[in-house]
Amino acid sequence: MKLKISLGLAVVCAIVAPAFAEWTFVAEPTVNAFIQSSDSTLELQCDRIRFAPAGYEDSEDIVAKQGLSIRFMRDGTTEAGAFQVGPDNASIQIVDNYPVEISFNSAEDYGFILDQLAANASVNLSMVDQDITYGIFDLAGSSAAIKSIRSACGGTAQQTASFEAPEGAVYCGGGAVKRQIEYVILDSPDGEWDALLTVNGKVTRAITAYSFFGNAAAPKGFVVALLGEERSETLVFSDGGKDWLEYGDYQYEKCN
Repeated sequence: MKLKISLGLAVVCAIVAPAFAEWTFVAEPTVNAFIQSSDSTLELQCDRIRFAPAGYEDSEDIVAKQGLSIRFMRDGTTEAGAFQVGPDNASIQIVDNYPVEISFNSAEDYGFILDQLAANASVNLSMVDQDITYGIFDLAGSSAAIKSIRSACGGTAQQTASFEAPEGAVYCGGGAVKRQIEYVILDSPDGEWDALLTVNGKVTRAITAYSFFGNAAAPKGFVVALLGEERSETLVFSDGGKDWLEYGDYQYEKCN
């Protein structure tokens, strides 16, 4: 995905007032910095962005289009740079029943975005195919918050991502959203967390569930459900020499 800086370019878009609020940095339990208005929130984490627009239909629209235009504004009308989020450079999904989560494949891309957020006056999150704005956020104070994120994340948000080949069974695929997924059941659980789920190099704790379907019969080949710390659900299957799992709306086949 090519990045472009277009100095002096006037942006024609729907008029939406920026979110005039202060940026807040939180170190635990998940490193993040966020800004919140009366109807929307923008949150930055070590390797991803979470955006809760004013309406759930906007979240659905972003995921359906699998894209988001991030426009960095030098002032109220001048675009200083832009990044087009799409399936080639990120995975886009709804999490926690509402926010859109954008997880970047390359930390270099995410580093560019953080640099632009720290350097400009506001950011405009809009449709990829039309000049329709989902939300505008004020960036005053974002530089200090982003500096804290980079310090707390140990450089994760600055360096180019390089996903190491996981040990054990690896699942690949996903249709429109490409991922590399691995899971492991722990011999020594961490409290209630008795499994680890690795998605594109990011590790999340999970709880195993072997009776996930309640009173209904489990689908043929069902092995275990992994309930992620971030409320993700992963269903593992094995049948007739075929191994696969379902994560989000996509199926991933064993690929090693």
